[in-house]
Amino acid sequence: MKSILTLFAASSLLAALALAQTPTYTVTDLGAVGPTGQPFSVTDNGLVSGAATFSGIQRSVLYYEGLRGDIGAPGLGGQNSFAHSANERGQAVGAAQTSTADPNGEDFCGFKALGLPSKGTTCLPFLWQYGVTIPLPTLGGNNGTATMINRRGTVAGFAENKTTDSTCPAPQKLQFRPVIWENGEIQELPTSAKDLEGLAFAINDSGQVVGASGSCAAFNTNSLIGLQPLHALLWETGTVTDLGSLGGTGQGNGILAYDVNNQGQVVGYSDLKGNANFHSFLWTRATGMQDLGTLTGDVNSLAIGINNAGDVVGVSLDAMFNPRAFLRQGGVMMDLNSLIPAHYPLSLLTACSINSSGQIVGFAVTSNGTMHGYVATPSDLNSNTTSAVVTPLSLTTSQSSVVLDGSGSASTSGNLRYQFAAVPGGKQPSLLQTASDPRATVEFLDGPGLYLVQLAVTDASGKTSKSPVATLDFQP
Repeated sequence: MKSILTLFAASSLLAALALAQTPTYTVTDLGAVGPTGQPFSVTDNGLVSGAATFSGIQRSVLYYEGLRGDIGAPGLGGQNSFAHSANERGQAVGAAQTSTADPNGEDFCGFKALGLPSKGTTCLPFLWQYGVTIPLPTLGGNNGTATMINRRGTVAGFAENKTTDSTCPAPQKLQFRPVIWENGEIQELPTSAKDLEGLAFAINDSGQVVGASGSCAAFNTNSLIGLQPLHALLWETGTVTDLGSLGGTGQGNGILAYDVNNQGQVVGYSDLKGNANFHSFLWTRATGMQDLGTLTGDVNSLAIGINNAGDVVGVSLDAMFNPRAFLRQGGVMMDLNSLIPAHYPLSLLTACSINSSGQIVGFAVTSNGTMHGYVATPSDLNSNTTSAVVTPLSLTTSQSSVVLDGSGSASTSGNLRYQFAAVPGGKQPSLLQTASDPRATVEFLDGPGLYLVQLAVTDASGKTSKSPVATLDFQP
Protein backbone atom coordinates (compact mmCIF):
# COMPACT_ATOMS: atom_id res chain seq x y z
CA MET A 1 0.00 0.00 0.00
CA LYS A 2 1.05 3.67 -0.13
CA SER A 3 2.54 3.41 3.35
CA ILE A 4 3.18 0.17 5.17
CA LEU A 5 5.43 1.50 7.89
CA THR A 6 3.97 0.03 11.04
CA LEU A 7 3.51 -3.54 9.88
CA PHE A 8 7.07 -4.65 9.87
CA ALA A 9 9.98 -5.64 12.08
CA ALA A 10 13.20 -4.43 10.47
CA SER A 11 15.43 -7.02 12.10
CA SER A 12 13.70 -9.97 10.45
CA LEU A 13 13.80 -8.26 7.07
CA LEU A 14 17.54 -7.76 6.93
CA ALA A 15 18.14 -11.44 7.59
CA ALA A 16 15.99 -12.32 4.59
CA LEU A 17 17.68 -9.94 2.14
CA ALA A 18 18.78 -11.75 -1.00
CA LEU A 19 22.31 -10.93 -2.17
CA ALA A 20 22.64 -9.51 -5.65
CA GLN A 21 24.49 -11.56 -8.24
CA THR A 22 24.61 -9.08 -11.08
CA PRO A 23 23.58 -5.58 -9.97
CA THR A 24 21.33 -3.95 -12.54
CA TYR A 25 20.23 -1.00 -10.38
CA THR A 26 22.18 1.63 -8.52
CA VAL A 27 20.58 3.05 -5.38
CA THR A 28 20.53 6.66 -4.18
CA ASP A 29 19.83 6.95 -0.45
CA LEU A 30 17.46 9.90 0.08
CA GLY A 31 18.21 9.93 3.80
CA ALA A 32 16.08 9.33 6.86
CA VAL A 33 12.40 10.13 6.44
CA GLY A 34 11.27 9.42 9.99
CA PRO A 35 8.83 6.75 11.15
CA THR A 36 5.94 8.00 8.98
CA GLY A 37 7.61 9.62 5.97
CA GLN A 38 8.50 8.18 2.58
CA PRO A 39 8.82 8.97 -1.13
CA PHE A 40 5.51 8.37 -2.92
CA SER A 41 6.13 8.93 -6.63
CA VAL A 42 8.75 9.77 -9.27
CA THR A 43 8.13 11.69 -12.51
CA ASP A 44 9.67 10.90 -15.89
CA ASN A 45 12.21 13.69 -15.34
CA GLY A 46 13.23 12.32 -11.95
CA LEU A 47 11.37 14.63 -9.54
CA VAL A 48 10.40 12.68 -6.41
CA SER A 49 7.55 13.70 -4.10
CA GLY A 50 6.96 12.51 -0.57
CA ALA A 51 7.13 13.40 3.09
CA ALA A 52 9.77 13.53 5.81
CA THR A 53 9.76 14.20 9.53
CA PHE A 54 11.25 17.47 10.84
CA SER A 55 11.47 17.70 14.66
CA GLY A 56 8.51 15.38 15.02
CA ILE A 57 6.38 17.14 12.38
CA GLN A 58 5.76 15.54 8.97
CA ARG A 59 6.11 17.88 6.00
CA SER A 60 5.85 17.66 2.24
CA VAL A 61 9.17 17.34 0.41
CA LEU A 62 10.51 17.15 -3.13
CA TYR A 63 13.74 15.39 -4.04
CA TYR A 64 15.85 15.96 -7.11
CA GLU A 65 19.08 14.14 -7.87
CA GLY A 66 19.20 13.12 -4.20
CA LEU A 67 18.75 16.69 -2.92
CA ARG A 68 15.76 17.43 -0.70
CA GLY A 69 13.61 20.54 -0.63
CA ASP A 70 11.06 21.21 2.12
CA ILE A 71 7.85 22.53 0.52
CA GLY A 72 5.68 21.94 3.59
CA ALA A 73 6.28 25.28 5.31
CA PRO A 74 4.21 27.34 5.74
CA GLY A 75 1.87 25.04 3.84
CA LEU A 76 -1.75 25.79 4.75
CA GLY A 77 -0.91 27.03 8.22
CA GLY A 78 -1.12 23.70 10.06
CA GLN A 79 1.43 21.23 11.34
CA ASN A 80 1.64 18.17 9.10
CA SER A 81 1.47 17.56 5.36
CA PHE A 82 2.51 15.13 2.65
CA ALA A 83 3.12 15.47 -1.10
CA HIS A 84 1.60 12.44 -2.82
CA SER A 85 2.57 13.32 -6.39
CA ALA A 86 4.33 15.78 -8.69
CA ASN A 87 4.44 16.28 -12.45
CA GLU A 88 7.20 17.18 -14.89
CA ARG A 89 6.27 20.88 -14.63
CA GLY A 90 7.24 20.95 -10.95
CA GLN A 91 3.66 21.07 -9.63
CA ALA A 92 2.98 18.93 -6.56
CA VAL A 93 -0.20 17.81 -4.79
CA GLY A 94 -1.07 16.24 -1.48
CA ALA A 95 -2.82 17.09 1.76
CA ALA A 96 -1.94 19.55 4.52
CA GLN A 97 -3.37 20.48 7.87
CA THR A 98 -4.78 23.96 8.27
CA SER A 99 -5.04 26.20 11.33
CA THR A 100 -8.84 25.71 11.47
CA ALA A 101 -10.20 23.30 14.07
CA ASP A 102 -12.23 20.45 12.60
CA PRO A 103 -15.82 21.03 13.83
CA ASN A 104 -16.41 17.26 13.99
CA GLY A 105 -13.11 16.41 15.65
CA GLU A 106 -12.10 14.20 12.69
CA ASP A 107 -8.61 12.91 11.92
CA PHE A 108 -9.25 12.72 8.18
CA CYS A 109 -5.62 12.56 7.03
CA GLY A 110 -4.68 10.27 9.90
CA PHE A 111 -1.84 12.34 11.32
CA LYS A 112 -2.98 11.68 14.89
CA ALA A 113 -3.44 7.98 14.12
CA LEU A 114 0.15 7.91 12.84
CA GLY A 115 1.35 9.24 16.19
CA LEU A 116 2.24 12.70 14.89
CA PRO A 117 1.53 15.86 16.90
CA SER A 118 -1.86 17.12 15.76
CA LYS A 119 -3.99 19.99 17.01
CA GLY A 120 -7.20 18.53 15.58
CA THR A 121 -7.39 20.84 12.58
CA THR A 122 -8.88 20.21 9.18
CA CYS A 123 -6.79 18.70 6.39
CA LEU A 124 -7.20 20.03 2.86
CA PRO A 125 -6.03 18.92 -0.58
CA PHE A 126 -3.41 21.27 -2.01
CA LEU A 127 -1.63 22.22 -5.21
CA TRP A 128 1.94 23.49 -4.78
CA GLN A 129 3.48 25.49 -7.62
CA TYR A 130 6.09 28.26 -7.91
CA GLY A 131 6.73 28.14 -4.19
CA VAL A 132 3.08 28.67 -3.17
CA THR A 133 0.69 26.15 -1.56
CA ILE A 134 -2.88 26.57 -2.83
CA PRO A 135 -5.85 24.83 -1.13
CA LEU A 136 -8.21 22.90 -3.41
CA PRO A 137 -11.99 22.91 -2.81
CA THR A 138 -13.96 20.06 -1.22
CA LEU A 139 -17.53 18.92 -1.93
CA GLY A 140 -18.78 21.07 0.93
CA GLY A 141 -17.14 19.10 3.73
CA ASN A 142 -14.14 20.08 5.78
CA ASN A 143 -11.41 17.74 4.50
CA GLY A 144 -9.89 16.14 1.43
CA THR A 145 -6.75 14.70 -0.14
CA ALA A 146 -5.10 15.14 -3.55
CA THR A 147 -3.36 11.94 -4.65
CA MET A 148 -1.97 12.51 -8.16
CA ILE A 149 -1.44 15.23 -10.78
CA ASN A 150 -0.87 14.50 -14.47
CA ARG A 151 1.17 16.43 -17.05
CA ARG A 152 -1.85 18.60 -17.94
CA GLY A 153 -2.31 19.66 -14.32
CA THR A 154 -5.50 17.65 -13.68
CA VAL A 155 -5.60 16.34 -10.11
CA ALA A 156 -7.22 13.19 -8.70
CA GLY A 157 -8.19 12.57 -5.09
CA PHE A 158 -11.11 12.48 -2.70
CA ALA A 159 -13.04 14.98 -0.62
CA GLU A 160 -15.78 15.17 1.98
CA ASN A 161 -19.31 16.32 1.26
CA LYS A 162 -21.83 17.65 3.78
CA THR A 163 -23.66 14.34 4.31
CA THR A 164 -23.26 12.45 7.58
CA ASP A 165 -22.59 8.72 7.34
CA SER A 166 -23.73 7.02 10.54
CA THR A 167 -21.77 3.87 9.62
CA CYS A 168 -18.42 5.66 9.84
CA PRO A 169 -16.34 4.70 12.89
CA ALA A 170 -15.46 7.59 15.18
CA PRO A 171 -14.11 10.15 14.74
CA GLN A 172 -15.07 10.18 11.04
CA LYS A 173 -18.59 11.55 10.44
CA LEU A 174 -18.90 12.82 6.86
CA GLN A 175 -18.99 10.95 3.58
CA PHE A 176 -16.01 11.28 1.24
CA ARG A 177 -16.17 10.80 -2.52
CA PRO A 178 -13.73 10.34 -5.42
CA VAL A 179 -13.06 13.58 -7.30
CA ILE A 180 -10.87 15.32 -9.83
CA TRP A 181 -9.87 18.99 -9.96
CA GLU A 182 -9.43 20.81 -13.27
CA ASN A 183 -8.30 24.44 -13.23
CA GLY A 184 -9.13 24.51 -9.53
CA GLU A 185 -12.74 23.33 -10.05
CA ILE A 186 -13.88 20.12 -8.35
CA GLN A 187 -15.85 17.37 -10.06
CA GLU A 188 -17.33 14.38 -8.22
CA LEU A 189 -16.89 10.90 -9.72
CA PRO A 190 -19.52 8.16 -9.34
CA THR A 191 -19.01 5.19 -7.03
CA SER A 192 -19.96 1.58 -7.67
CA ALA A 193 -23.42 0.27 -6.83
CA LYS A 194 -24.58 1.66 -3.49
CA ASP A 195 -21.13 2.49 -2.08
CA LEU A 196 -21.27 5.68 -0.06
CA GLU A 197 -17.52 6.36 0.03
CA GLY A 198 -14.74 6.26 -2.52
CA LEU A 199 -11.41 7.66 -3.58
CA ALA A 200 -9.43 8.29 -6.75
CA PHE A 201 -5.79 7.28 -6.48
CA ALA A 202 -4.23 7.92 -9.88
CA ILE A 203 -4.78 9.72 -13.19
CA ASN A 204 -2.93 9.29 -16.49
CA ASP A 205 -2.17 11.94 -19.09
CA SER A 206 -5.33 11.20 -21.09
CA GLY A 207 -7.53 11.69 -18.02
CA GLN A 208 -8.30 8.06 -17.12
CA VAL A 209 -8.68 7.78 -13.33
CA VAL A 210 -8.47 4.73 -11.06
CA GLY A 211 -9.29 4.10 -7.42
CA ALA A 212 -11.97 2.34 -5.40
CA SER A 213 -15.28 2.68 -3.65
CA GLY A 214 -16.64 0.90 -0.62
CA SER A 215 -17.66 1.56 2.95
CA CYS A 216 -16.37 3.87 5.66
CA ALA A 217 -13.78 2.16 7.87
CA ALA A 218 -11.39 2.96 10.68
CA PHE A 219 -8.35 4.87 9.43
CA ASN A 220 -5.67 2.37 8.44
CA THR A 221 -2.17 3.52 9.33
CA ASN A 222 -0.77 1.14 6.71
CA SER A 223 -2.80 2.29 3.72
CA LEU A 224 -3.39 5.89 4.86
CA ILE A 225 -7.10 5.65 4.05
CA GLY A 226 -10.32 5.28 6.02
CA LEU A 227 -12.03 3.09 3.44
CA GLN A 228 -12.88 -0.58 3.13
CA PRO A 229 -12.33 -0.81 -0.67
CA LEU A 230 -14.91 -3.19 -2.13
CA HIS A 231 -14.66 -2.31 -5.83
CA ALA A 232 -11.60 -1.38 -7.90
CA LEU A 233 -12.77 1.28 -10.36
CA LEU A 234 -11.75 2.94 -13.62
CA TRP A 235 -13.30 6.26 -14.64
CA GLU A 236 -13.11 7.49 -18.24
CA THR A 237 -15.22 9.69 -20.53
CA GLY A 238 -17.94 10.07 -17.93
CA THR A 239 -18.31 6.34 -17.19
CA VAL A 240 -17.22 4.11 -14.31
CA THR A 241 -16.07 0.49 -14.76
CA ASP A 242 -15.83 -2.09 -11.97
CA LEU A 243 -12.60 -3.99 -12.71
CA GLY A 244 -13.74 -7.15 -10.92
CA SER A 245 -11.77 -9.20 -8.41
CA LEU A 246 -9.44 -12.16 -7.98
CA GLY A 247 -12.19 -14.15 -6.29
CA GLY A 248 -12.59 -12.19 -3.07
CA THR A 249 -15.39 -9.90 -1.97
CA GLY A 250 -13.30 -7.03 -0.63
CA GLN A 251 -14.28 -7.74 2.97
CA GLY A 252 -10.73 -8.82 3.85
CA ASN A 253 -7.94 -6.41 2.90
CA GLY A 254 -10.04 -5.09 0.04
CA ILE A 255 -9.98 -4.58 -3.74
CA LEU A 256 -8.33 -1.39 -4.96
CA ALA A 257 -6.76 0.07 -8.11
CA TYR A 258 -3.59 2.03 -7.35
CA ASP A 259 -2.18 3.22 -10.67
CA VAL A 260 -2.88 3.51 -14.41
CA ASN A 261 -0.40 4.14 -17.22
CA ASN A 262 -0.94 5.99 -20.49
CA GLN A 263 -1.87 2.70 -22.21
CA GLY A 264 -4.80 2.27 -19.82
CA GLN A 265 -3.20 -0.65 -17.96
CA VAL A 266 -4.25 -0.70 -14.30
CA VAL A 267 -2.54 -2.22 -11.26
CA GLY A 268 -3.66 -2.73 -7.69
CA TYR A 269 -4.54 -5.56 -5.35
CA SER A 270 -7.52 -7.81 -4.65
CA ASP A 271 -8.67 -10.24 -2.00
CA LEU A 272 -8.51 -13.86 -3.10
CA LYS A 273 -11.36 -16.32 -2.59
CA GLY A 274 -12.12 -16.50 1.11
CA ASN A 275 -10.63 -13.01 1.72
CA ALA A 276 -7.76 -14.37 3.84
CA ASN A 277 -5.05 -13.30 1.40
CA PHE A 278 -4.61 -10.68 -1.31
CA HIS A 279 -2.53 -10.52 -4.49
CA SER A 280 -1.36 -7.89 -6.95
CA PHE A 281 -3.32 -7.56 -10.15
CA LEU A 282 -2.81 -6.20 -13.65
CA TRP A 283 -5.97 -5.21 -15.52
CA THR A 284 -6.25 -4.55 -19.23
CA ARG A 285 -9.35 -4.17 -21.36
CA ALA A 286 -8.34 -7.19 -23.41
CA THR A 287 -7.58 -9.63 -20.59
CA GLY A 288 -9.44 -8.30 -17.58
CA MET A 289 -7.92 -8.75 -14.11
CA GLN A 290 -4.83 -10.99 -13.96
CA ASP A 291 -3.31 -12.36 -10.75
CA LEU A 292 0.38 -11.39 -10.58
CA GLY A 293 1.10 -13.64 -7.60
CA THR A 294 3.87 -13.03 -5.07
CA LEU A 295 7.60 -13.47 -4.68
CA THR A 296 8.64 -17.04 -3.85
CA GLY A 297 7.74 -17.93 -0.26
CA ASP A 298 5.32 -15.02 0.22
CA VAL A 299 1.54 -15.12 0.55
CA ASN A 300 0.37 -11.54 -0.10
CA SER A 301 1.33 -8.77 -2.51
CA LEU A 302 0.29 -5.30 -3.67
CA ALA A 303 1.05 -3.71 -7.02
CA ILE A 304 1.44 0.03 -6.46
CA GLY A 305 2.92 1.54 -9.62
CA ILE A 306 3.15 0.88 -13.38
CA ASN A 307 5.04 2.77 -16.09
CA ASN A 308 4.20 3.17 -19.77
CA ALA A 309 6.28 0.11 -20.69
CA GLY A 310 4.10 -2.04 -18.43
CA ASP A 311 6.74 -2.58 -15.73
CA VAL A 312 5.06 -3.03 -12.34
CA VAL A 313 6.39 -2.30 -8.85
CA GLY A 314 5.01 -2.97 -5.41
CA VAL A 315 5.52 -5.02 -2.27
CA SER A 316 5.39 -8.75 -1.56
CA LEU A 317 4.73 -9.98 1.99
CA ASP A 318 5.26 -13.24 3.82
CA ALA A 319 2.83 -14.72 6.34
CA MET A 320 4.22 -12.41 9.06
CA PHE A 321 3.75 -9.37 6.78
CA ASN A 322 7.48 -8.88 6.32
CA PRO A 323 7.82 -6.93 3.04
CA ARG A 324 10.12 -7.01 0.02
CA ALA A 325 10.04 -4.49 -2.80
CA PHE A 326 9.35 -6.13 -6.13
CA LEU A 327 9.76 -5.30 -9.81
CA ARG A 328 7.74 -7.20 -12.42
CA GLN A 329 9.31 -6.92 -15.86
CA GLY A 330 8.76 -9.09 -18.91
CA GLY A 331 6.16 -11.09 -17.00
CA VAL A 332 8.62 -12.02 -14.23
CA MET A 333 8.33 -10.76 -10.62
CA MET A 334 11.74 -10.13 -9.03
CA ASP A 335 12.89 -9.11 -5.57
CA LEU A 336 14.34 -5.62 -6.12
CA ASN A 337 16.93 -6.36 -3.43
CA SER A 338 18.42 -9.02 -5.72
CA LEU A 339 19.00 -6.40 -8.44
CA ILE A 340 21.15 -3.99 -6.40
CA PRO A 341 24.78 -4.35 -5.28
CA ALA A 342 25.38 -7.08 -2.71
CA HIS A 343 25.63 -6.00 0.94
CA TYR A 344 24.04 -2.62 0.20
CA PRO A 345 23.31 -1.00 3.62
CA LEU A 346 19.59 -0.53 2.90
CA SER A 347 16.95 -3.25 2.68
CA LEU A 348 14.31 -2.13 0.15
CA LEU A 349 10.88 -2.71 1.69
CA THR A 350 8.49 -1.15 -0.80
CA ALA A 351 8.55 0.07 -4.40
CA CYS A 352 5.88 2.75 -4.76
CA SER A 353 6.41 4.26 -8.21
CA ILE A 354 8.33 3.62 -11.45
CA ASN A 355 8.89 6.13 -14.25
CA SER A 356 9.44 5.64 -17.99
CA SER A 357 13.22 5.42 -17.50
CA GLY A 358 12.75 2.59 -15.00
CA GLN A 359 13.66 4.63 -11.92
CA ILE A 360 11.93 3.28 -8.81
CA VAL A 361 11.23 5.01 -5.49
CA GLY A 362 10.11 3.64 -2.16
CA PHE A 363 11.22 3.30 1.42
CA ALA A 364 13.87 1.10 2.96
CA VAL A 365 15.36 0.28 6.34
CA THR A 366 18.90 0.40 7.72
CA SER A 367 20.44 -2.27 9.92
CA ASN A 368 19.40 -0.29 13.01
CA GLY A 369 15.79 0.01 11.88
CA THR A 370 15.85 3.61 10.61
CA MET A 371 13.50 4.30 7.71
CA HIS A 372 15.06 5.90 4.61
CA GLY A 373 13.77 6.88 1.19
CA TYR A 374 15.55 5.62 -1.91
CA VAL A 375 15.71 5.94 -5.69
CA ALA A 376 16.79 2.85 -7.64
CA THR A 377 18.10 3.70 -11.11
CA PRO A 378 18.81 1.20 -13.92
CA SER A 379 22.58 0.89 -14.29
CA ASP A 380 22.40 1.41 -18.04
CA LEU A 381 20.14 4.46 -17.90
CA ASN A 382 22.89 6.82 -19.08
CA SER A 383 24.43 4.51 -21.68
CA ASN A 384 22.87 6.32 -24.66
CA THR A 385 25.09 7.86 -27.34
CA THR A 386 24.59 11.31 -25.85
CA SER A 387 23.95 11.93 -22.16
CA ALA A 388 23.17 15.36 -20.72
CA VAL A 389 24.46 16.22 -17.28
CA VAL A 390 23.81 19.44 -15.36
CA THR A 391 25.53 20.38 -12.11
CA PRO A 392 24.93 21.78 -9.62
CA LEU A 393 21.29 20.91 -9.09
CA SER A 394 19.78 22.53 -6.03
CA LEU A 395 16.23 23.12 -4.91
CA THR A 396 17.10 26.33 -3.11
CA THR A 397 19.82 28.94 -3.50
CA SER A 398 20.60 32.31 -1.93
CA GLN A 399 23.03 33.26 -4.68
CA SER A 400 22.00 35.76 -7.37
CA SER A 401 23.28 33.42 -10.07
CA VAL A 402 24.19 29.77 -10.52
CA VAL A 403 26.60 28.12 -12.93
CA LEU A 404 25.31 25.13 -14.88
CA ASP A 405 28.04 22.72 -15.92
CA GLY A 406 27.44 20.26 -18.73
CA SER A 407 31.05 19.15 -19.06
CA GLY A 408 30.10 15.68 -17.82
CA SER A 409 28.17 15.05 -21.05
CA ALA A 410 29.66 12.48 -23.41
CA SER A 411 29.25 11.31 -27.00
CA THR A 412 31.04 8.99 -29.37
CA SER A 413 30.36 11.52 -32.16
CA GLY A 414 32.04 14.47 -30.46
CA ASN A 415 31.51 18.17 -31.25
CA LEU A 416 28.87 18.64 -28.58
CA ARG A 417 26.74 21.78 -28.50
CA TYR A 418 25.02 22.94 -25.33
CA GLN A 419 21.74 24.82 -25.12
CA PHE A 420 20.78 26.23 -21.74
CA ALA A 421 17.26 27.54 -21.08
CA ALA A 422 15.42 28.90 -18.05
CA VAL A 423 11.79 29.45 -17.10
CA PRO A 424 11.54 32.25 -14.48
CA GLY A 425 8.27 32.26 -12.58
CA GLY A 426 6.48 30.08 -15.10
CA LYS A 427 7.09 32.37 -18.11
CA GLN A 428 8.08 31.13 -21.55
CA PRO A 429 11.60 29.67 -21.77
CA SER A 430 14.33 32.22 -22.40
CA LEU A 431 17.49 31.13 -24.19
CA LEU A 432 20.59 31.66 -22.09
CA GLN A 433 23.31 30.18 -24.24
CA THR A 434 23.92 27.98 -27.29
CA ALA A 435 27.60 27.30 -27.69
CA SER A 436 30.43 24.82 -27.55
CA ASP A 437 31.15 26.02 -23.99
CA PRO A 438 29.65 23.45 -21.57
CA ARG A 439 29.21 26.06 -18.83
CA ALA A 440 26.60 28.81 -18.57
CA THR A 441 25.62 31.24 -15.82
CA VAL A 442 21.97 31.71 -14.93
CA GLU A 443 21.33 35.14 -13.42
CA PHE A 444 18.12 35.57 -11.47
CA LEU A 445 17.24 38.93 -13.00
CA ASP A 446 13.54 38.74 -12.17
CA GLY A 447 14.20 38.56 -8.42
CA PRO A 448 13.11 35.92 -5.88
CA GLY A 449 11.03 33.03 -7.13
CA LEU A 450 11.10 29.61 -8.72
CA TYR A 451 13.29 29.08 -11.80
CA LEU A 452 13.28 25.94 -13.93
CA VAL A 453 16.50 25.38 -15.88
CA GLN A 454 17.48 22.72 -18.40
CA LEU A 455 20.44 21.73 -20.55
CA ALA A 456 20.10 20.14 -24.00
CA VAL A 457 23.19 18.49 -25.52
CA THR A 458 23.41 17.77 -29.26
CA ASP A 459 26.20 15.73 -30.84
CA ALA A 460 27.63 15.83 -34.35
CA SER A 461 25.17 13.20 -35.60
CA GLY A 462 22.24 15.36 -34.52
CA LYS A 463 21.23 13.23 -31.55
CA THR A 464 19.97 15.34 -28.64
CA SER A 465 19.65 14.46 -24.99
CA LYS A 466 18.04 16.73 -22.41
CA SER A 467 18.81 16.81 -18.74
CA PRO A 468 15.92 16.66 -16.28
CA VAL A 469 14.55 20.07 -15.39
CA ALA A 470 16.37 21.51 -12.37
CA THR A 471 14.14 23.44 -9.96
CA LEU A 472 15.94 26.42 -8.43
CA ASP A 473 14.18 28.46 -5.76
CA PHE A 474 16.03 31.80 -5.49
CA GLN A 475 15.46 33.21 -1.98
CA PRO A 476 18.02 35.95 -1.23
